[in-house]
Amino acid sequence: MRIRWVVAAATASVLATGGIVTATAAHAAAGCHVDYTISSQWPGGFGAGVSVSNLGDPVDGWRLSWTFGAGQTVTQLWNGSYTQSGAAVTVTNAAYNAGLPTGGSVSFGFNGAWNNSSNPIPAAFTLNGVACTGTVSPSPSTTTPSSDPSSTPPPAPQSCDIYAAGGTPCIGAHSTTRALFGAYNGPLYQVQRASDKAYTNVGLLSAGGVANAATQDSFCANTTCIITKIYDQTANHNDLPISWGGFWKGSGPNGADVGADAKALPITVGGHKAYGVKVTPGVGYRVDNAKNAPTGSQPEGIYMITSSNYVNQWCCFDYGSGENSHTDTGNATMNAIEWGTACWFADWGNPKSPCVGTGPWVEADLENGMYHTNTGSNKDPNNSGVHFPFVSAWEKNNGTSNFTLKYGNATSGGLTTPYSGALPRGYSPMKLESSLLLGTGGDNSHSGQGEFFEGAITAGFPTDATENAVQAGVVAAAYH
Repeated sequence: MRIRWVVAAATASVLATGGIVTATAAHAAAGCHVDYTISSQWPGGFGAGVSVSNLGDPVDGWRLSWTFGAGQTVTQLWNGSYTQSGAAVTVTNAAYNAGLPTGGSVSFGFNGAWNNSSNPIPAAFTLNGVACTGTVSPSPSTTTPSSDPSSTPPPAPQSCDIYAAGGTPCIGAHSTTRALFGAYNGPLYQVQRASDKAYTNVGLLSAGGVANAATQDSFCANTTCIITKIYDQTANHNDLPISWGGFWKGSGPNGADVGADAKALPITVGGHKAYGVKVTPGVGYRVDNAKNAPTGSQPEGIYMITSSNYVNQWCCFDYGSGENSHTDTGNATMNAIEWGTACWFADWGNPKSPCVGTGPWVEADLENGMYHTNTGSNKDPNNSGVHFPFVSAWEKNNGTSNFTLKYGNATSGGLTTPYSGALPRGYSPMKLESSLLLGTGGDNSHSGQGEFFEGAITAGFPTDATENAVQAGVVAAAYH
C-alpha cells in the first residue's frame, strides 16, 4: 500500500478549574490524522470525541487503537464498538461507517472514567495497525491551539447519543433550541404566522448544533406566530402537533388546544439566540400511538429542561406518556414529569397543606396523582422547592417496583435525587399507554403552565451514570 506521510496537529479542550485548557494532542502520520477532544469533564468521569481522517488508500473496515496513560477507562461508546485490556483500547467500526475513503473521516464518541488527578491525552494512535505517530506537548498550559483547520473537533455527543450508548435509546427527542443527537440536522419545530397563515420550519445552524432563530425572526417579522409542531429528532418521527383536545376541551377549533406564542421565550444557547416553548394555560402538544413508546409495565426514562420562572399549581404541565384516548383510564396509565407547585394530596391553596415548602418540585404524574413520593406529597425538609432559571427535571419508572425523581441546575453541577423507591400502592404493575404529551395531563387537563426547552423519552430504565452524563452535556450546552 502506498502511504502518503503527513504530519498534522490535533487539539483537545479540557474543562479544568479556572477555565478551558487547550493542549496539543497526537500528531498523525502514515496517512492518518486523529483528533481527540475532551468535550466535558466531571468528578470521576469525562466525555470525549475522536475523529479519524484517512489520508492514504481507501479503507473498508477500520480499527483505531491507543493506550491510556493514567488509568482511564472507557465506560460507554457510540458510533463503534470497543474493547479494553488494561490501558489498551481498540475501537472498531459500526456496520454503517466501515468505509473510509481517501480524504474521508469518521467520528465516534465515548464516556470514560478517570481518577480526578490526571487525564492526559493519549500520545499515539494506530489505524488498522499502522502508526499515526507523534507526541503530546509536555506543557499543555503553555501551548496554543493548533492553527490547522482540519483539526476542528467533531461535534460533541448530545443527550440521545449518550442515552443510546447507555442502552436506553430515545424514542422521542423534542427541542426548539438545539439538536439532541450529534448528527441531527433536520427541523426542530414548525411555526405559523397570523398574517397569511403560512408555515415554515426552524432548523439548525449546523448539524448537532443550535437552532437557527433567524429563520423564525425573518418569517415572523411584523406579525405574530405560534408553534404548531415540535419535531421528534429520532427515527420514530414522534412529532408533537397541537393536541386535538380530550375530556377537557381546549379553546381551539373543535375543542383542540392552542399553540404557544413562538416569540414569547427568547433565550441563548451556546451564545446563540433560540426560542423556548412558553406553555400558558390552554397550550398543549401531543402524538398518539407513538412508535416504539414503552407500554404496559415496560420501563421508561424522561428528562426535560424547564424553568422555575413560570409555574403554577394546576394540572398539568407535563412531559411524558399518557393515554391515547385523552381521557383518564385509571391509575398507572401515565408516566410523566409534572413540574409546578401542585400539592396533590392536600387541598390546593390550603396553608395547612402537608407539603414542605412552596415548590416548584419535580413530580411524577402517574394518573390520578402527582407524586413526590410513593405516599403522596412532599414532606422532605431538604426539598422545599427548586429555583433555577433553567432546571433539569428527571423521572424514570421501571414499571413494577421503582420510580425515581431527580433535579438539577441546567447550567452547572450535578443531579439531586429527592426520591427513589417503590411505586405508590395500586400502581404496580404500570399500565402505560403510548401517547406522548407536553403541556397537558392525560385527560387533556390544560390549566398548568411552564417553560420547555428540550426533553427526551427513553425505552428502558436509564442508569445513574447515563443521566449524569446527559446532565453534563446539558450544562455544556450553555443555556442563558
